[in-house]
Amino acid sequence: MIAKLKHLFAEYGPIAVGIYLILFFAVFFGIYLAIYAGWAPQSVAGNASAWTAAYLLTKLTQPLRIGATVLITPVVGRLWRRPPDENARPS
Repeated sequence: MIAKLKHLFAEYGPIAVGIYLILFFAVFFGIYLAIYAGWAPQSVAGNASAWTAAYLLTKLTQPLRIGATVLITPVVGRLWRRPPDENARPS
């Protein structure tokens, strides 16, 4: 999986990095808001600050975020690099 991610970063560069960072921060702030709203994890991270707990829980989702990045990046890359439609009317 790591080799595929490295290939993705080499092929798509900033698009892959951007998607990974968007996923990271979306998960991080989502978990933080869940903790802040009253959800309390029953672990060592639950006794730490909400930011620390959110970061630790976000790190646990890293394999899922990497997989999502590998799946999403080629689609976004093709859309990003696609030439504009010549028949489209200007708005």
